[in-house]
Amino acid sequence: MKLAGILQTMRDYKVKTIRALDRGLEVLLYLHQARAASLHDLFLATGLPKATLTRLIVTLEKRGMVWQRLADGAYMPSHTLQPRAPQLSDENYLVEVAAPVMERLCRKVNWPSVLAVPRLDCMEVIETNRPKSYFSHVPVGPIGFRINMLRSATGRAYIAFCSDSERQAMLLRLVASNEPGNFMARQPAMVERLLDETRRLGYGHRTPDFGGHFDQTRREWNDDRDSIAVPIWAGDEVIAALNLTWMHKVATVPQVVKAHLPQLTAASREISMRLVGA
Repeated sequence: MKLAGILQTMRDYKVKTIRALDRGLEVLLYLHQARAASLHDLFLATGLPKATLTRLIVTLEKRGMVWQRLADGAYMPSHTLQPRAPQLSDENYLVEVAAPVMERLCRKVNWPSVLAVPRLDCMEVIETNRPKSYFSHVPVGPIGFRINMLRSATGRAYIAFCSDSERQAMLLRLVASNEPGNFMARQPAMVERLLDETRRLGYGHRTPDFGGHFDQTRREWNDDRDSIAVPIWAGDEVIAALNLTWMHKVATVPQVVKAHLPQLTAASREISMRLVGA
């Protein structure tokens, strides 16, 4: 039978559609349109009972079509369904790759982490495993939180290992900045020393007077935390940084480095390898 005849026969069938499949496709289509949605968002958009939506989401997740962001529990459409290969500049793809690695990391070390990417003159949090951490009460920046480039562990881990041209462009912007927290950029000898130290150690750590606030000193604003961070690579290019943060009263930087830097570095390496399909 010719294809046209087959298609005509299929159109003539008096059969019902598969309601469960139709519902699943409806959820998947909405996620692709909205890019991210909570269970309540899906309920409002589809009108389906939340128990039904939960079963659909679990099914789609097990098939690799949907994944869940750690920071806020939002559901996202997987990049495996995109018609073209994901771009490394796509931050949702980076988070999709990094999220399961970050979840395993916090199970190993207990303390939370954030994943951050560069903006023009700062780093910005795009994912955190804090909700999955044993120490989930530790106050880490939410998604969209701006992180100081030169005073934070995360910023140092990025700017020390990025390309020379990108670093110089960043430093010029920081020098021209009117934000008080960027004062270090106008001390080039100090900047060079801290960057050399970061490269030598293989990780970034906070300046002693940095308490988490972009502009203020630890004396003015103290989140009671300390952090170390390592770069994430896509081939030869640094594209993000992954940190580990803890309450500074509990352990010193050398103690955490000795106990947990290998796991942090391994997590960064795994994310880097998964990004390029190694």
